[in-house]
Amino acid sequence: MTSRADSAGGRALGDADELGGLALTRWMVYPALIFSLLFFVTPFLVMAAVSLWQRLLGKLEATWTFANYEKFFSRDYLVDALINSIEVTVITTVISIIVAYPLAYILAYRVPAKWQKVLLIVAILPFWTAYVVRSYSWLLVLSDNGIINSTLMSLGFITEPLTLAYTRGATILGFVHFFTMLLTLTIYANLIQIPPSYRHAAADLGASSLQVFLRVTLPLSIPGVAVGAFLTFVITIGDYITPQILGGNTEVLVPQAIILQISRAADFPMASVMSVSLMVVVTGIYFACARYLKMDRL
Repeated sequence: MTSRADSAGGRALGDADELGGLALTRWMVYPALIFSLLFFVTPFLVMAAVSLWQRLLGKLEATWTFANYEKFFSRDYLVDALINSIEVTVITTVISIIVAYPLAYILAYRVPAKWQKVLLIVAILPFWTAYVVRSYSWLLVLSDNGIINSTLMSLGFITEPLTLAYTRGATILGFVHFFTMLLTLTIYANLIQIPPSYRHAAADLGASSLQVFLRVTLPLSIPGVAVGAFLTFVITIGDYITPQILGGNTEVLVPQAIILQISRAADFPMASVMSVSLMVVVTGIYFACARYLKMDRL
C-alpha cells in the first residue's frame, strides 16, 4: 500500500510540476506577444488604414477608398518597380542558394570537425561589417575607376571602362555577397543534423554517391534551404540601401519608390499602398514555404 501511495504521490507531483511549467511558459509568451502587437501588428494595421485614406490639398483625409490601389496599379512605373523588386529578389535568392549549398556541403561533410568552427567564423565575417560599408566597398570595386576597370585597362583588355556600377547586376552582386553566407549557415545547420547512418545505409544498399545525395541528403536538407531562402527573400525585397548605392536610379525598386513618395511627394497613402503590396508578396512566399519553415528541423 505504501509503495502505491508513493507512486501516486510521485505522479501527482509530476503532474503539478508539468502544469507549473506550462503556466510559466504561458507567462513568458505574453511579453513577446505584447511586443509584437505594439510594434508589428499595430503599425501594420495603421499603415493599411492609411493606404485607404485620401490626400487632398496636401492633407490626409480619413475617407475610405480604394482609389490609391487603383492608382498604384494604373501607373506603369510603380508596377514596374514592384516587378523589378520581385525579379531582383528571386535572382538573388536563386544565385545565393546555388553558391551557398556547395559551401555548406563541403563544410559539413568534407572539412574535419576541428576546422569547422574556424571556417564558420570566417563565414560570418561579412556580418561584422556595416551594411553601408559593404555596399560602398563594392561600389569602389565596380565603378569606372574601380579595381576591375583599372586592372583591365592597365592590361590592355579594354580601352573604355565597363559599366559595372549602377546596374541591376551590381545590386544583385551586393546582395549575393551577403546572403550567400546566411544561406550557408542555415543549410550547414540542417546538414549536420542528418544522421550519418542514413547515408551509410543508402551506400550499403548499393546507392552511388550521386544517388545518396539526390535521394537522401538533398531531400532532408530542404528545410534548411527553405528557411535561408525565405530570410533572403524577406530582407532583399525590403532593402533600400544596396539598390540605392549600387543600383543608383537606373532601375527603381519598391523601397526606393516608397522613399520617393514620402520625401518628395509626402504621399503617405501611396507609400502605404506600396508597403502593403510588399507585405502581400512576402505573405504569399511564406505560405508557399510554410511546410518547410519549422526551426525545429534545423
